[in-house]
Amino acid sequence: MSWPDRPSGPDQRLVGDRVVLRAPVEADVEPLATIVVEPGIARWWQPEGIDAMRESLLQPEDDTQPWVIEHDGRVVGYIQSWEEPDPEFRHAGIDLFLTTSVQGQGLGPDAIRTLARHLFEDHGHHRLTIDPAAANATAIAAYTKVGFRPVGTLRRYQRLADGTWIDGLLMELLVEELRP
Repeated sequence: MSWPDRPSGPDQRLVGDRVVLRAPVEADVEPLATIVVEPGIARWWQPEGIDAMRESLLQPEDDTQPWVIEHDGRVVGYIQSWEEPDPEFRHAGIDLFLTTSVQGQGLGPDAIRTLARHLFEDHGHHRLTIDPAAANATAIAAYTKVGFRPVGTLRRYQRLADGTWIDGLLMELLVEELRP
């Protein structure tokens, strides 16, 4: 499914309490490529180099909507959503990473809440999913603050760079469960 309202320039914005989500531009490639290789991020996200970052930001898959997370005018992370268009199973999912220097300050939950509100109100979704690594306690705590609840373990779900498989935690959020 293609996003009819995909942001196409820096004036396309979603404003949270402390973060702004905006459309990616070429100048975002380098800062995000730097963030994704931080040890605390690379452990969960497999960095694929600057060209792959450029492509995912500026030429995303049709069903993926990328956003840059800004705080105080500085790029601090990346968040994306995707949609399942089948009417019988329609829902959206979210993925993100946030530079380790700002983790624990409430910016992750603010970004998640801002995008969730957009997906519920502007796209008509009733349910969102997210699938962090089961051992990623920091991410799970951020998602829980927004209202996501665990619904199951995805065994041997994600392959890491060293070839090992790790479990994922499937979490979901219904529209009425979004916490302010």
